[in-house]
Amino acid sequence: LGRAALLDNARWLGREPLLRFLGGAGGRLRMGTLLSRQSCQARLRSAEGMSLAEFLYPALQAYDFLHLHQRHGCRIQLGGHDQMGNIMSGYELVTKMTGADVFGITVPLITSTTGDKLGKTAGNAVWLNRDKTSPFELYQFFVRQQDNVVEKYLKLFTFLPLEEIAHIMEMHAKEPEKWGPQKRLAAEVTKLVHGREGLESAKRCTKALYYSSVEALEEMSDQELQELFRQATSAELMLEPGMTVLDLCRKANAIPDGPSGYRKITDGGVSINGNRVTNPETVLILGQHILKNGVSLLRVGKKNYYIIKWLQL
Repeated sequence: LGRAALLDNARWLGREPLLRFLGGAGGRLRMGTLLSRQSCQARLRSAEGMSLAEFLYPALQAYDFLHLHQRHGCRIQLGGHDQMGNIMSGYELVTKMTGADVFGITVPLITSTTGDKLGKTAGNAVWLNRDKTSPFELYQFFVRQQDNVVEKYLKLFTFLPLEEIAHIMEMHAKEPEKWGPQKRLAAEVTKLVHGREGLESAKRCTKALYYSSVEALEEMSDQELQELFRQATSAELMLEPGMTVLDLCRKANAIPDGPSGYRKITDGGVSINGNRVTNPETVLILGQHILKNGVSLLRVGKKNYYIIKWLQL
């Protein structure tokens, strides 16, 4: 395929004088054409209306196409179906100013089960970046997909042969409770983006969170714990002789002082490493309440997690 160049349009748009832009590209774009675009009409009819910045966006994207054609020989612009109007503006600008044959290609949008497009603007983007979407988050996004889209996603997002996808869907029809296509989809995409190590990390996190697997918790790194329990409070504690569950909860500031905190434990509102503890005076035991990796996962209520890191065990 040759080498690909990743360019930032701020490099040329940020240096283009306004009057030169209006006299050049702006003089070749017709108002009637821009106003007739379906996207423009929809915005004009909306309650919010359309700002000047939004209206000029197609002109700026058209200028991008012109710049790339003149400087890099670009002849094709590819975008989602919702970019049809902007791509047409680019086609018209390039052909008018250069006379060259250029082309635009649109592809169907990837949509959710509700018909909304997936992307930054819609606020439901799945980033292909560990800093923004961890292996666990990516895995969970795809494993939760519904039956009416999972086959399409297997074809779009994986390199599985069509015959194998057909077989996966046939098995799913017989055993829908196993969520076979969803698990395969999640595994393939996570492995593609984050590698095999990322996939194994996602599986460990899934077992720890949804199956209360002590083994999975023991194998988890600090980074995985932080990714899995993003809202969790972290605390570093020294294990003292005879330290109890009540002591742990109080030192971690996980329960209120006094009788109400004591009752929180006796009423079954506290669990350590996935196991409920109802006796506040239970002494903490290595290997049970404190895992091999020197960590305890404390949960108070349904959603309040505390990651306890034990020092000098």
